[in-house]
Amino acid sequence: MTVRTLTVTEEAYRRLRANKGDSESFSDVVIRLTQRRPLSDFAGALSHGTATALRDAVEADRAERRRLDR
Repeated sequence: MTVRTLTVTEEAYRRLRANKGDSESFSDVVIRLTQRRPLSDFAGALSHGTATALRDAVEADRAERRRLDR
């Protein structure tokens, strides 16, 4: 296994350490925090009302951008 040495700020180190489980290495933490997750993992994360408000806001923003582009 190849090993690399990285320099991180104290704040970055504290954040990594705070996310580190007892049996995890820092490499495990970096891999866990940066892995891509399928969108289905987020299903149900928003209430119906919040999802509707978010969709309406995005649609309104798109309409405004189309209007400004004319």
